Amino acid sequence: MAMTAKVHALGSDSAARFNLHRAAPHHNQESVGPDSRYPQDHLKAAQAQNEGNIVGGAVVRSEGMKAVFRMVEKIARTNATVLISGESGAGKEVVARAVHNVSLRCTRPWVDVNCGALPDHLVESELFGYEKGAFSGAEGQKAGMFELASGGTLFLDEIGELDSKMQVKLLRVLDGVPYYRLGGTRKVAVDARIVAATNKNLELAVEAGTFRGDLFHRLNQVSIHVPPLRERMEDIAPLAYRFLHEVDPRLDLGDDALNALEDYEWPGNVRELRNAITRAAVLADRWEIGAADLNLKPAAQRPGPRPELKRQLGGLEEQVIREALEKSGGRQDHAAVLLGISRRTLLRRLKEYRTRGDANGYASPVSSI
Repeated sequence: MAMTAKVHALGSDSAARFNLHRAAPHHNQESVGPDSRYPQDHLKAAQAQNEGNIVGGAVVRSEGMKAVFRMVEKIARTNATVLISGESGAGKEVVARAVHNVSLRCTRPWVDVNCGALPDHLVESELFGYEKGAFSGAEGQKAGMFELASGGTLFLDEIGELDSKMQVKLLRVLDGVPYYRLGGTRKVAVDARIVAATNKNLELAVEAGTFRGDLFHRLNQVSIHVPPLRERMEDIAPLAYRFLHEVDPRLDLGDDALNALEDYEWPGNVRELRNAITRAAVLADRWEIGAADLNLKPAAQRPGPRPELKRQLGGLEEQVIREALEKSGGRQDHAAVLLGISRRTLLRRLKEYRTRGDANGYASPVSSI
């Protein structure tokens, strides 16, 4: 089929390893009746936009995401701990689920927990469980997330939000040390593969003393960076069609809508794209979605700092980049890791600084690095 032909960059057997499929709409095909608003001849073209791009639940048309899934394919069948970094909404959980789905643990439990969403006084009991009577309201024994994930995968989202006390206990468990449930007297041993994710730069957090260095190195056996949507423009159209057809498979995107989607910077990444497409699809009164239906604000109309503040922030950003380059000995790939950005973003920033320096008649502080 055509959709398997487009994933050769991931390897000839990737379609078997990743559950390759087209985006599945919520509607049953039988329930979609003829409607004069939806010309039938556009459907095949619309579906072709999305065909062959969905791998393991994620869109992989861009080189950036193909590289991510090549990495997933390599590490999934090991038991190595994985640390996934990336901006909020970029798709870190989708990548984490792909690691589980193609691993040898794929038939065992998948358990996910958002560390940032748990109140401090509940983190320990949720992760490690508790015994009856451990605290007021503990009327029975409760297994923690580690026990529930035993044999499978435990996904710790927003791992950078854990306080120092829980970081110590988590480190011991990751090192294979049995632990006690809250209020317990019998140690519990578990076998769960840990995949963690963060939108923070944990290396900088280690330097600042807010995250333990030993825990960072334990989590960071293998690292995957998920690029933001603005750096993988090729994924925008197939993602948009996927979200559109989840609402109504009869709808299509006009050329002006596709251009608007690709011109937008997507500060909220894939999550923002899904919301924009869903809103437009729900409110659509014709079969083709136009740019006006998306209601995307141009950069000039979006809330942001005043020009003078923006210039000040730009100067601070340039200084931070210069320091990162100096600390990494001029190695741009290392500097990008320290800054928590992709190398492509770093190169774009450097180019901007050099251009601005030439225009103003002075040398940018990083132009000679």
